Amino acid sequence: MAEPLTRVDSAVQGLEGTSPTKEKASHRRQSSSAAGVSSMKDMWETRTKLQVAPETQKTGWKINTSPSTVEEKDILKKPLVTPMVRSINLITSTNIVLTARNRHGVTIKDALDAIHKNYKKRADDELDRPYLVGFEWAPEHTEYNEENPADLETMADEWQRLIIHLASTPGVTSFGGGKKKKNKNADAE
Repeated sequence: MAEPLTRVDSAVQGLEGTSPTKEKASHRRQSSSAAGVSSMKDMWETRTKLQVAPETQKTGWKINTSPSTVEEKDILKKPLVTPMVRSINLITSTNIVLTARNRHGVTIKDALDAIHKNYKKRADDELDRPYLVGFEWAPEHTEYNEENPADLETMADEWQRLIIHLASTPGVTSFGGGKKKKNKNADAE
């Protein structure tokens, strides 16, 4: 008889025993965030002060409507704070914490989207204060004693978030935009 029978896999017969993973050059993936964008943790550790964009004040935006209903659409693309951050916590007067995220830097639209997501299913009559007045960064107006552990903890919490201020009436003067009413005496003449 000839040779004993052996099992052969035709797909790999005759190929060298090298693995394709060994031939690949290994490399680390770059950070997926944009250059110049930091985390809130980094801002806290370096004690970098944040500046809230003044365009966020008195927008007249209703929190249960889409952010695209803001009258000045160009403000939606502007950064919420400078220096730009990847994510920031937004806290309401009822202590609900919302997070706005964008790996290229949080914009005003990202913050409005985070607020809208929480309030979009609420009816107008359910909201006591439905209009956005603006955002506040508390450490800008507060003095802390970094030697006191309780103050340090409070400072760390407040450093990494913005306070959302709401009102019962829209804060813009151009709200409504109806036609000017004619004088009744002018119609009579």
